[in-house]
Amino acid sequence: MAEKLQFNDLLEVGASKRSTGWWGVWTLIVTEASLFGYLLLSYFYLNAQMQAHWPPEGRPELLVPGINTIILLSSSVFVYLCERCIRVDKIRLSLLPMLIAIILGIIFVAVQMHEWHGKPYGLQSNLYGSLYFIITGFHMLHVVIGLLVLCMLQLWIALGYFDKENYNALRIGGLYWHFVDIVWLFIFSSLYLSPYLGAG
Repeated sequence: MAEKLQFNDLLEVGASKRSTGWWGVWTLIVTEASLFGYLLLSYFYLNAQMQAHWPPEGRPELLVPGINTIILLSSSVFVYLCERCIRVDKIRLSLLPMLIAIILGIIFVAVQMHEWHGKPYGLQSNLYGSLYFIITGFHMLHVVIGLLVLCMLQLWIALGYFDKENYNALRIGGLYWHFVDIVWLFIFSSLYLSPYLGAG
């Protein structure tokens, strides 16, 4: 009987290690990753069915999207550094890396919008244009939501809501931001790199 109680206690402890918010964001990530996966599979499926050149205007430029990819991935590094500062009880110092992450995220959005404006096709121009704007637009929506989350976390840090023992909301928000960045790697590889590798 005592052994059974001890085992049940261990189960309860194991279950309480992660908050409901943590499991909630993982559920969101799995759901959203599936949606992005379907979009990218549709892109490659339709690419394989097309007889015309894909993309219609030729291979995409890599310089600006490549730099923008580095910008977005760098923002993840700074979100991690912010969390690291909180973990070692350097609360005020954590404000700077989070601010840099937010600025980098805003730069990514601005560059992406500039790239959209320069495209010779629109959402309704052709099949490729529709897929391109749906996939990148869906990702942009996630980036904007992530930026709002980061801004809220920055405010909470400034108000002293976090310390080295209590920063779960920061971990959850950071996890979402890292997911957005990782998804962009798949989008960049599919839309920008694959035409150069013979897959596009």
